[in-house]
Amino acid sequence: MSFRREAFVPKGGPDGGDGGNGGSVILEADPQLSSLIDYRYKHHFRAERGTHGKGARRHGKDGEDLILRVPLGTVVRELDSATMQPAYDICDLTHPGDRVVVAPGGMGGKGNIHFVSSVRRAPAFAEKGEPAIEHWIELEMKLMADAALVGMPSVGKSSIIARISAARPKIADYPFTTLVPNLGVARAKTGESFVVADVPGLIEGASQGRGLGHEFLRHIERTALILHVVDLSGGLENRDPLLDYQTINEELAAYASELAERPQIVVGNKCDIPGSDVASMFVREAAERDGHQYFEVSAATGQGLDELVTVCAAQVAELRQDIAADAPTVDFNAAVERERRRRDQQITITREERDVWRVSGGAIERMVVQTDWDNDEAVAYLQRRFDRMGFDDLLAKHGCKQGDEVRILGYAFTYEGAHDDEEDFADDEVMMFADAESSADVQDMGE
Repeated sequence: MSFRREAFVPKGGPDGGDGGNGGSVILEADPQLSSLIDYRYKHHFRAERGTHGKGARRHGKDGEDLILRVPLGTVVRELDSATMQPAYDICDLTHPGDRVVVAPGGMGGKGNIHFVSSVRRAPAFAEKGEPAIEHWIELEMKLMADAALVGMPSVGKSSIIARISAARPKIADYPFTTLVPNLGVARAKTGESFVVADVPGLIEGASQGRGLGHEFLRHIERTALILHVVDLSGGLENRDPLLDYQTINEELAAYASELAERPQIVVGNKCDIPGSDVASMFVREAAERDGHQYFEVSAATGQGLDELVTVCAAQVAELRQDIAADAPTVDFNAAVERERRRRDQQITITREERDVWRVSGGAIERMVVQTDWDNDEAVAYLQRRFDRMGFDDLLAKHGCKQGDEVRILGYAFTYEGAHDDEEDFADDEVMMFADAESSADVQDMGE
């Protein structure tokens, strides 16, 4: 709050400047990053605050935004601060340079120059700045691979990726040698290349989480092509290759129905082992019956791998082109901001005691905390804002009577409405207006 004080300028009028806006916390997808290790041990990040406004209409400086870089394929979720459980998904950062504001900076307060009216020529109050709001978010990285090698444990997935790329995964003759996915770049003789992921072995019941199934299956969701590897020899456990093929397909469908419809190439591995030709025939028939291409390969000798890589590279290029053409352009910030504003407009009215009501909601709480409670003019201005938005009528609809106490954050108000004939609501009833566009009871919280 400030007034112009200058020689020979009578009645200079208000000239209080606005406070600067707080900086926002922004996530940006960076193709140079490959993990979320930077956020494993440091959990708290704070953007710069804005500076105070001054007299002579000098506005405060906005705070600098804080940009946090994350790898491609990062899923961002908002957490409920009370339960620390995911509340909703914010976005999925899959392209280089994708950005999303996860914690918008608070708005700076308004100087007293904004409150001049035809009847209020010299407002002796200003608006406080919006306090910072803390958010808890969850980051989850899902692999960004073009093709994924899936199959039972010990069918030779790691041996295949080691043959067709420069990846060097751990290879041994026991199940679950691979515990984390491995990525490699395979290049066909035609010059085309694609990223292939070696996903740890799946077992029956993986779609229900058995054997860390959910941990492994989630990495398949983004791949354009599934390379379904079957051990034609039956492995050390002498399994039935055809039954393995059917089991993996059932688990993929059970985890996510779209995975069952994902383009798939069936790879019969260990075709160099004597007696594998009979199993190969049955698996080929089943694959072709399901509309999948089938290749016989040997990761040990390299047989059939060149042809497999060539076909995969061509199919991946075609699939990625189709996906890029069909993918809509999404402005994450616009969508997130619309959803944030929608939640901000919500009002929750709860009866805490017989004559005590609790009101909560982003916008209405912000009005209260931005008010200078030591200034009578500022308090009167808040009351007029409540009147304009119909807040008293909204309380009356929920059974609030004259003399009842209304609490917002740490402040208490005495309700002075005269709607004693309104129907009283049941104790502890909570009224939540979740859809601001369809409910007539929701008031516009803006000025």
